Amino acid sequence: MTQSTYAVTGVASGIGAELARILKSQGHGVIGFDIQETTENVDRFIKLDLNDAASIATAAKTVGEPLDGLCNNAGLPPREGLEEAILQVNFLGTRAFTNAMVPHMRKGASIVNMASRAGHGWPTGVEQVKRLAALTDKSQLAEFIAFEQIDATRCYNLTKEAMILWSIAESEAMVNRGLRVNSLSPGGIATGILADFQKAFGDKMAKNVERAGRPGAAEEIAQIAAFALSPASNWLKGADIAIDGGMGSFNQSDAMGLGALRLATQEQAA
Repeated sequence: MTQSTYAVTGVASGIGAELARILKSQGHGVIGFDIQETTENVDRFIKLDLNDAASIATAAKTVGEPLDGLCNNAGLPPREGLEEAILQVNFLGTRAFTNAMVPHMRKGASIVNMASRAGHGWPTGVEQVKRLAALTDKSQLAEFIAFEQIDATRCYNLTKEAMILWSIAESEAMVNRGLRVNSLSPGGIATGILADFQKAFGDKMAKNVERAGRPGAAEEIAQIAAFALSPASNWLKGADIAIDGGMGSFNQSDAMGLGALRLATQEQAA
């Protein structure tokens, strides 16, 4: 007997595919959404193009059954030439899709937004995020990009900042609806688009991965996403969870000079 029913976007590959596999292994039903069709670990597949308003509306309307959660996992990497699509798919389209999916959600349902460690620059990007969030149609994106003078990497970072801040902004309203929302911020994950991140972030990413010992695995992110979707995490609301093998902490420690707080090693004690 199916325990719960979850919707997962970007289900055909990477973290989304792993999440669907884990949810199915736990006995849950999975409705998968992607632009690329798949039959792996889904009870139903619904085609979804987050770059197309009609596709978003049709996909959400097609669901037709109550949901216990939604993981907004689909997204594009920081690839040159995709600037408008990155802003639309990673944030504006995802937000529109979520708005259309909320009516399907049972009381107690969980929304998990896949952000990124790249979005942790949001404290200095808040105003730009607000300007992006104010856009009402993707036809405005070219002008926005030109005005803001942003490249593909900044477009990506901006959308992930937006995912974190959107989750925070929606938290109280979702609680009042009997729902909850959180974001996850992976860093340096070994999926099919890892090369895009290596190219975009260069030596900085290479150094972080080296300090962490390895890139993360899609399954490791999916396990935490499955927990965040589940009732076991029901007091987790409006949070952003960094899943980066310690990369963010390493950099924070460096920036704040926290070496004096560390435990003394045997060598230091001697």
